[in-house]
Amino acid sequence: MNTDNQFSVDVLGFNDVERSMLSSIFALAARRDPGFVQHETAPGRTPDIYLVDADDAAAINEFRSLHKRDGLPAVLVGATAHGTGCPVLARPLQWAKLLQALEGELGNVEERQPAAPAAEPAASLRRSLPGNPMGRSNALGRSNSPQSADDTAAQKRMLADTVLVVDDNATVRMFMQAKLAPFGFDVDFAETGEEAVGMSGSHDYTCVFLDVVLPGIDGYQVCKLIKSNKQAIKKTAVVMLTSRSSPFDKLRGSLAGCDEYLTKPLDEDRLLEVIAKFLPGSRKHHERGARK
Repeated sequence: MNTDNQFSVDVLGFNDVERSMLSSIFALAARRDPGFVQHETAPGRTPDIYLVDADDAAAINEFRSLHKRDGLPAVLVGATAHGTGCPVLARPLQWAKLLQALEGELGNVEERQPAAPAAEPAASLRRSLPGNPMGRSNALGRSNSPQSADDTAAQKRMLADTVLVVDDNATVRMFMQAKLAPFGFDVDFAETGEEAVGMSGSHDYTCVFLDVVLPGIDGYQVCKLIKSNKQAIKKTAVVMLTSRSSPFDKLRGSLAGCDEYLTKPLDEDRLLEVIAKFLPGSRKHHERGARK
């Protein structure tokens, strides 16, 4: 889908496990601004940037050939840049660093572009990245098309998912807001278990991030009450978000019906992985796989 500030990434190489992980990354990254989607090969379609397995000789050779032809930027993952001059990320793949590298490389490309002629400021912005179709904005700016604001608003409405964060710690609430908001999630907050139960009963949440230790009823009881709603079982994932990390605590979370158990301090990559897993499209994919 070609939308304002969304860029196509062609993935070269990588094993099946890493490709599955990358699919999850791009499912979530499509929601950012700028957004990144995995390139779909089709006549007349070109990517905006390559993501290359630097430890795969065939992938490096393919990239050299493509780069010689179209000169598009790339981010490499592996041990060395092979003299390409492209930025390199070490394994294992880290979501946050990968997205930062893609955005940074596109920004560098824009900085290297020659100054636009004064007579064509709008056109120059739309063409500021190699391979950008007409009407797409530059990496960090906005398209001058009169339709762009409406299109962006429509996309956000389509992608909108609401997440509930239940924690009486203001620092945790601020952290979750900072991590979720860039991906287009609307974030609601509750400070007590009773408040969380009431909100989950009157709103459809994609995901509930739930602390265990709360004023009033604890997180395990809250999880049981949320999961007692048949609609919530299908639509809402409950993720325990707690400093309690013993096997017994995790077992209690599982028995209460939680879908994932994350311990504080939070690992950002793991948090993004869980968020991507419970996007509506990802949930349907996992459900179809489970039925096979």
